[in-house]
Amino acid sequence: MAVETRKILDPDIAVTATCVRVPVFIGHGEAVNVEFERPLSEDQARAALRAAPGITVVDHRADEGYVTPAEAAGEDPVYVSRIRRDPTVPHGLNLWVVADNLRKGAALNAVQIAEILVDEYFGGRRGTRSNVEPLRRTTV
Repeated sequence: MAVETRKILDPDIAVTATCVRVPVFIGHGEAVNVEFERPLSEDQARAALRAAPGITVVDHRADEGYVTPAEAAGEDPVYVSRIRRDPTVPHGLNLWVVADNLRKGAALNAVQIAEILVDEYFGGRRGTRSNVEPLRRTTV
């Protein structure tokens, strides 16, 4: 798509494209473009994402080297794939992010936020630990 856009409109146009075809009943897939204040390499992004709880990085430079919503169905993690430089902005990255929207959604997020509140603001006094992985705020 990027090459075709340059051919049709302008060879110097800054464009980035992600093509997907996702015929599934469960799951979300998002092409995410992120721009940072400072340079962040693909390897640094992979390392930061791998260290974040609840995120699994599957990023292989080969056919089927990424996760689809159909493959994420029934799973708790958020999967990040296709991490690459975004040539349209100075410090940008493109990511492909998928998750089972029925498992990782508002309800699980609310539980994880409540766990943080209990741990950080109420001295960690809570009953038995739930089976969800605690959400941790990270900056990249």
